[in-house]
Amino acid sequence: MRQFEKKLKVGILGGTGMVGQRFISLLENHPWFEVTTIAASARSTGKTYEEAVSGRWKMTTPIPEAVKQIKVMDVKDVEAVASTVDFVFSAVDMSKEEIRAIEEAYAKTETPVVSNNSAHRWTPDVPMVIPEINIDHFDVIRYQKERLGTERGFIAVKPNCSIQGYVPALAAWAEFEPYELVVTTYQAISGAGKTFGDWPEMVENIIPYIGGEEEKSEQEPLRILGHIENGQIVKAKEPTITCQCVRVPVLDGHTAAVFVKFRKKPTKEQLIQKLREYKGFPQEAELPNAPKQFIQYREEDDRPQVKLDVDFENGFGVSIGRLREDTVYDFKFIGLAHNTVRGAAGGAVLCAEALAEKGYITNK
Repeated sequence: MRQFEKKLKVGILGGTGMVGQRFISLLENHPWFEVTTIAASARSTGKTYEEAVSGRWKMTTPIPEAVKQIKVMDVKDVEAVASTVDFVFSAVDMSKEEIRAIEEAYAKTETPVVSNNSAHRWTPDVPMVIPEINIDHFDVIRYQKERLGTERGFIAVKPNCSIQGYVPALAAWAEFEPYELVVTTYQAISGAGKTFGDWPEMVENIIPYIGGEEEKSEQEPLRILGHIENGQIVKAKEPTITCQCVRVPVLDGHTAAVFVKFRKKPTKEQLIQKLREYKGFPQEAELPNAPKQFIQYREEDDRPQVKLDVDFENGFGVSIGRLREDTVYDFKFIGLAHNTVRGAAGGAVLCAEALAEKGYITNK
């Protein structure tokens, strides 16, 4: 693990929202990163962070003492914010066009941007990374810097929360060539930035639609499993994925029910072994938030369960269970991942740790 002479100074763009709050919580006492700057919309500008989130702090842990008195800056005051930090996490709540523009503006101030937003996930030279799976996609950053005219500024993103419970299994099983999937995701309300307190109509309810989520769940895995060609990410041709996404009355944790066909027929025992053995760069480099066990396999018939398994490896691990042969497809299984840790802010923090370890993010 890399040692830094001094901590990297971090800014949180959109720091007052739910994902911004998760970033603040996860970065408390981080060994490499220190939150020095918080930026948000004009209505929060000038307030202390404690004042800005008063009455709308959504985390179960209290506001970290170290950030309470930080004066919130205007996220649109790009030069001023960028001058105070080594890099930023982006969790801004704006239109996609506005997000693309503001993240590029920060990158052009020579400030790396690690984004939780979807706006740049399909920008050809922006890497979208699950660090255990496609760390090599960071290699595309040099082409992005050429386009932006920067030396150290760039944008990197993490993928959608809905895919975290099944794409790691596909990566672990790559040698068996999974080529067709049917997926249904059962997604927690925190994925919409909500709690039961501010979304009472979700209590005892299921909503069979989440805008844009099915397209992301079908297409983003192909970009993660793709490769770099001519300075851009080219998505994989397979597997073909069809997906339905359902909102369920759960606070944290996206569950996926998956059916999969393989070209090379594995045994159940081989598949389970591959899951348990699978690891990647975060584990090898012993990054601060890397789960020691990336994927756990649960043998019990009634696992994984949100209440019992969502916090596996502090929310950075993935849980798989109920793997069994199917009568139409080859196998079926259930996957579970924490949508606001591994699937959102935590996934971005792990990306930033990997970028820092590899020397892409340094002290200015």
